[in-house]
Amino acid sequence: MHYRGPAGFRHEQAEKIGVLITNLGTPDAPTSKALRRYLKEFLSDPRVVEVPRFLWWLILNCVILVFRPRLSAKAYSKVWQADGSPLLLHTARQCEQLRQTLTKTHGDKVVVAFAMRYGSPAISTVLEQLQREGVTKLLVLPLYPQYSASTSASTFDAIAADFTQRRWLPDFRFVSHYHDYPPYIEAMATHIRAHWDKHGRSDKLILSYHGIPKKYLLNGDPYHCECHKTSRLLAECLGLDPADYKTTFQSRFGREEWLTPYTDETLKALPEQGVKSIDVFCPGFSSDCLETIEEIDEENRGYFMQAGGQKFSYISALNAEPHHIAALAQLIEANLRGWSVPETRDVALQARAARAKSQGAAI
Repeated sequence: MHYRGPAGFRHEQAEKIGVLITNLGTPDAPTSKALRRYLKEFLSDPRVVEVPRFLWWLILNCVILVFRPRLSAKAYSKVWQADGSPLLLHTARQCEQLRQTLTKTHGDKVVVAFAMRYGSPAISTVLEQLQREGVTKLLVLPLYPQYSASTSASTFDAIAADFTQRRWLPDFRFVSHYHDYPPYIEAMATHIRAHWDKHGRSDKLILSYHGIPKKYLLNGDPYHCECHKTSRLLAECLGLDPADYKTTFQSRFGREEWLTPYTDETLKALPEQGVKSIDVFCPGFSSDCLETIEEIDEENRGYFMQAGGQKFSYISALNAEPHHIAALAQLIEANLRGWSVPETRDVALQARAARAKSQGAAI
């Protein structure tokens, strides 16, 4: 077995702390070819689809990847921007804002980067870049507030798989969830209040989360419970009564039962129940993406209005809003506590390099 060492390592290089934020991923372009490549990587992950591997291989390669890429490319083309997908652009902005915030406290001792679980920039590629920059302590923050094996654990799997190939591993910390972190709850409440101040408040607030198969819940996945806790804490922060809001689940795929109530079916039914105006917010999405822009603000808006609704107001994701960045920075600082790096003055680094050279090391 060949293990990779740090490429281009120099003994006079300063040690640094790395902060890696991650999100789900995005295709490289809104084309059938790019979507096929992306969907194959995504849907081949056993954390995402818990079906016997051979059976799923047949379904994926002989059915889904034959028809789905073209349909998904059409959907992505509706939200694609000049510089790329919304998820990629928002995550890059979040990374840059966090870099600026953390630099004020830590100077150049902390390196901030981002990666995608599927697609580019790949986790393994960014881990290699961080090691080349001298990162010896690494904090990973997946931007999934609510834990699920299909998201947070899958990210851990990708990092662990990369680490099994490396000779020199960093000290490592991993934030598995932050669904009840007070600054995150307050950031969402601030964001929603600002929307209400500008656009007015509707009859009901719909809190829509990405769904997962119900069997994951029955097998012990805490995602369902964490979504409901987030909703409850957010509602309390906003001063809402239970009748003022509803938690729903979107983006179901396939024929098996997923977490309910489903967002689309809920929105189709609300007008008949006398709810004519709604605000929709997606607490589990740290960035706007296909599932919020196209699925919620277009597709589900249509369901509600066609069923007799009069007002549908989508509240954007937190994206790189200042209150979101502040909350994430606080979360990062809390998880960096106790970590430091050795002296980085030139004289100290040169002395270290000299000691290494005296022991026969290549400089």
